[in-house]
Parts: sequence; structure tokens; C-alpha cells
Amino acid sequence: MARPPLPLGSWGRIWVSPSPSRPGGKSQSFRARALYRDLDGVTREVKAEGRTKSSAEATLLAKLRERGSARYGGSLKSTDRFSVAAQLWFEHVDEMVAEGRRSPGTRDAYRRKLDNHVLPALAQVRLSEITTPLVDSVIRTIKTQVGPPTAKSSRTVISGVLNLAVRHGALATNPVRDVETIASRAKRHPRALDEDERRSWFATLASDPQAVAADLPDLTSFLLATGARIGEALGLLWSDVDLSNGEIEIRRQVIRVKGEGLVLVATKSSAGERTLRLPQWASEMLELRSTSGHHQDGPVFGDALGDLRRARAPRGSKARQELGAVLAAARRAGTLSRPDVARALRWPRSRIDLIEAGRVKVDVETAALLADLYGLKVKERAAMMRQAEEATRPEDGDALAWITSHTFRKTAATILDDAGQSARQIADQLGHARPSMTQDVYMGRRAKNPGAAAALDSAFSPATKSKTDGFPDKSRGQADGASA
Repeated sequence: MARPPLPLGSWGRIWVSPSPSRPGGKSQSFRARALYRDLDGVTREVKAEGRTKSSAEATLLAKLRERGSARYGGSLKSTDRFSVAAQLWFEHVDEMVAEGRRSPGTRDAYRRKLDNHVLPALAQVRLSEITTPLVDSVIRTIKTQVGPPTAKSSRTVISGVLNLAVRHGALATNPVRDVETIASRAKRHPRALDEDERRSWFATLASDPQAVAADLPDLTSFLLATGARIGEALGLLWSDVDLSNGEIEIRRQVIRVKGEGLVLVATKSSAGERTLRLPQWASEMLELRSTSGHHQDGPVFGDALGDLRRARAPRGSKARQELGAVLAAARRAGTLSRPDVARALRWPRSRIDLIEAGRVKVDVETAALLADLYGLKVKERAAMMRQAEEATRPEDGDALAWITSHTFRKTAATILDDAGQSARQIADQLGHARPSMTQDVYMGRRAKNPGAAAALDSAFSPATKSKTDGFPDKSRGQADGASA
């Protein structure tokens, strides 16, 4: 019976023998050899030399393992560090962005997670050393120090890098697949604006010259009328508007790309490409805007690139403005820029802007954190903390601080839901492929089924139920109880 062949990518017995020496001389080295079966099915002899038997065998083993790690012809080896694989993976992400298979925003998000959380933990670890327990420990640490959302996205990045290593043959399997699922608190229920809150919002915009100058009243009206994403609204061109039929075509969106600014790209998904009919009042609003003169290929809301965060955080009290000015002066005295502070505290840059403009409430703990970062002296710190306590008093505008651009999208979905539209119809309006996403995330209903109580009340009311319904007759029970 013929001997079975070696498995692909494996080797057989290792032989070690003295290397041929010069005539009459003593051998100065040893040669180790073994048969290795490559992926093409051909068995080849692999050799290595060393000054001793053990060194020759060790050198041969290293060659065999390296041959195995590169068996798919990839540029990665099991001995490469994680940072090398991460660089190759990110180059692949860049290629997908160029091909339109990933958005620039996704690339930027991956880059932040890679630089801020993943590489500091794994950059110098060799691929062969990466195990499920190690990855699990890294992700749990990120979850504890930063939060579950960042841990989940970091896990996605690590998995992407190690999937690439598997494809190159540097790893046999991806260790991330066995990492424990990241548990987090349930998401907050979607919240939509009620009628009073909508009135308050538009009244606030009307009283804020900066919001009016940024064209935010019309922009938020459009968001409520369509349920469009903020990027889709800003990406709407006049060539996409059909005023005669009261319709718009959503084909693209505006996103912010690091180093490039605002960029016009395709919609988030193919489901996002859609034609929407406008309510009459929204059509009239766009028609009024069109009379001011526009270019056919120009944006409908070209002046509406202002920050919605500023609109929901109107300029605060004099105490908040004074505190913001003090903090700005302290930052400059400490030779720190706003981006420096944002990086140090892992805050968005816009938060520093809003604090220094006096448009958000700064609690005492945040004020103390900034005082420490800016290196304020004792007297300066004490004066600033007194200002912070004064500035924490509630303002009317604080009631709007929870509103984001997605709030208008959720409000539109909730209004359509209340009007009896199906989940599929609302999903088509919002540009969702799956109605379940629309139901779970975008419908801000306070009651799961508001009509259920009325239907049950009607079915089992005293006028419609009989004594054989199986429900007690309260009046008869009370009478029996009284006679007893």
C-alpha cells in the first residue's frame, strides 16, 4: 500500500548530517533537510545549514514555518507585527473608497479607531502572538476606558486587519470571531418633537440672527417635510427639484472628510436614492427660495452650512459668555489651540467652540478639568470656579440641547406612523432598506399601540359584553357584596 502524501503546507521528518568537508579536513557545519509539500501539490526538499546540529535544525524549522506562513503568496508573514498588517489593511480600505464601495466618512472613522485605540494596544505584537484572549482583553479595556460603541467599532477594525492576515496566510483563523460579544445598555427610545417643541424650536431660530443667517429655519423645515438626512438635504441641487410636480430626487449627500472639508458623495446606500413628493407648504417654501436666483447645478441650501449645534445652543446668559471668555483666555495663555484641547480630552472640536462662545452649560467638574489642563494658578482658578457656579444656572435654551438633525428625521417618521403609514412606506420615505430599522430607531411613539386600549374597551364595555363573556359583572358583584 502506497504511503499517503504529506498534507499541503506541511513537512516530514528532518534529517541532519555533517556538511561535506574539504579533503582531509573536518566538517565545519551541519546540514538539515526535510521534504515540504507546497500548495501546488509538489513535494520539494528544503535545506538549511548551521555550525551545530541544533542550529541547523532550528534554521530549517524557521524556513519551513516562513514557507508555510507565506503559502498563499501574500506579503504578510506570521512574524510580521500587527502594525504592518494594519497598514496594508488601511490601503485596502482606501482602494474601496476610491471604488465607491466605502464612504470617506467610514474611512475616517476607521482611521480614528486605529490610531487612538487599536495601534496603541497591538502595534508591536506579532501576528503569530495574537490570540483570542489577547484581543478580548484589548476590547474589554477599550470598553471600560472609553465605552461600548468605541469598543464595538475597534473590534470591527481589529477583525478587518486580522481577516487580511488570514487571506495572506499569516494566520490560520481570525481570533476575533471567538471574542465575547460586547454588551451595552439598551439604546434610548427614539424621541420626536411634539407640537409645542416644534413651535419652541422655530421661535428660537427666529430670535437668533446667526441661525437666520445660516438659513436654518428653511433647512429644518425641509428636514421635517422629507425626513431626509442632514447630508442629503445639504447635497440637494436645484437640478434635483421639480417644482411643477412638487417632487425632489435624492441622489447624493454631503459629508465632511478630514483634510478635504465638505465633499459631495453618493447616498449612504442604494435604498437612499429615492424620489419624494413634497407637502404643499414645503413646495411653496422651495419655490420662494428659487425666486431669489439660483444656478441649476447649485445647492438648494447653499447658505445652510451653519452648525445646527449652535442653533440648539443659543447664546447663553452673560455669566456663560464671561466664563467662555475667561476659559478662552486661559487656553491661549497656556499656549494651547482648540484642537490641542480636543485631542487631550478626546472631545469633538465643536465642544470647545461652543463653550468659549457661551452657548452651552459648563458644569463645575468640566470647569475644573479645563482649569487643570490650562494650568491656572490658585487665585485664577478660584475666581473661575465661582464664575462656573454662576454659569450653571438653567437657561431657556437648555431645553433644546437634546435636539440633533436626526431628531427632525425621527419626527417625520413618527408623524407618518401616527397617520397610519406602514413601516415599509415610512422606510421608503427615509431611504431605509429594512423596515425593522425604521421601526426600532426612528419611530418615536410613546405607546406601542395607542389604539389597543380603545379597541379593547369597546369590545368589553358593559353595552357590548354579555354575562357569558367570562368577565365579572362589577355592578352585580358590588350589589352581592352589599347584600352580604
